[in-house]
This record gives sequence, C-alpha cells and structure tokens, in this order.
Amino acid sequence: MIEMWNYKTPGVPDDLFIQSAEVPGPTKEEVRVLTISKARLREGAVVVDVGCGTGGLTVEAALQVAPGGRVFAFDEDEKAVELTKRNVAKFGLQATVQVAQGKAPDVLASLQQVDAVFVGGSHSLRQVIEAAHQKLKANGRIVVNAILLETASTALDELKKLRFRDVDVVQVFVAKGKEVSAGTMMMARNPITIISATKE
Repeated sequence: MIEMWNYKTPGVPDDLFIQSAEVPGPTKEEVRVLTISKARLREGAVVVDVGCGTGGLTVEAALQVAPGGRVFAFDEDEKAVELTKRNVAKFGLQATVQVAQGKAPDVLASLQQVDAVFVGGSHSLRQVIEAAHQKLKANGRIVVNAILLETASTALDELKKLRFRDVDVVQVFVAKGKEVSAGTMMMARNPITIISATKE
C-alpha cells in the first residue's frame, strides 16, 4: 500500500486519508480527479473549498497550487474542520492551507479575491454561489459537486442568473472492482453531477 502521495497527478487513493464515521467523505478519488480538472488550477492559484468535510479536495487542490498558492477550507461542522486539519498535516500542507469553521457566505465575504471555488451540497446554495461569484477573479472557476438532482438544478439556475459562462455539466458513474471468491465484482458508487463554470 502507498503510504504517501508523491505525485503531481490528482487522485490520491481514498484510504490514504484519515477518515471518521462522523464526517462524510472523502470525495471519491475518481470524482476528485474530475473536480480538480474542471477547476483548471495552476501553481500559485488561490482556491476556496466550501464545506471541506474530510479535506479530500482541500488536499488535492493544495498539491496543485503549492508552493506559491493558497487554499482556504472551511466547514460549519467542527468535526469536519478538525478532520481536514489532520489530513492537511498528514500531507505536510500546513503552509499552503488555512482551515476554519464557519458559514459559507460569511467566510467567503472575509476572503481576498480567488481563482477557484469548490462547492459541495449546501442548504444555502444560492447564497454560497452568489458569495463565490463576488470573490472570484475575472475568468475564475467555480465547481459544484451535487449528489441530489435538486442541488444540481439549483446550481445551474443560479449560475445562469449570475451570467457565468462556459457552464459544463457532467454526471459521473463510477464502479470500483472488489475482489470476491469468484473473481472481481464491480461495485457501483453513487452518481455525482459536476457543474463547472467561468466568471465573466
């Protein structure tokens, strides 16, 4: 088993992250790969991870933007914040990542202009996307991961209202091989809708 991830390529194996039954995640590695690619990150970029959970996307983004970039990760759940901090430390990314607890619109309002924003499901999704729009630089990218169809619909509607361009929608179905006595069985995971767009 690989103990650390010494590559620039995204797709850190799920089992390398410290996990907890009390915090969902991490976002599955194949979904993380696509999510990171949709953000179009580069070294030196400034990124926000809204609702960081376990910190999977936080770590992946930090690996892409380090050493000159920054990742601001936050969650309303104190346990998620602590778990993300542990994963950031495990990957040695403390100099790149700042983790905090708070509500998305409030935390976003306190930040500098940024190059990319990741958004998971949120009860205040419209407000989060609006706050992200205000903080994104021109040509900045937003990427929304939606498990629920309603979340995807709301995100699309809000992105159109705010006149984001290059709106792209991808639904991902992943099945992972699991060894069983008779061979390899493909085990399906929940489909995820990844919505990405560019600020004018």
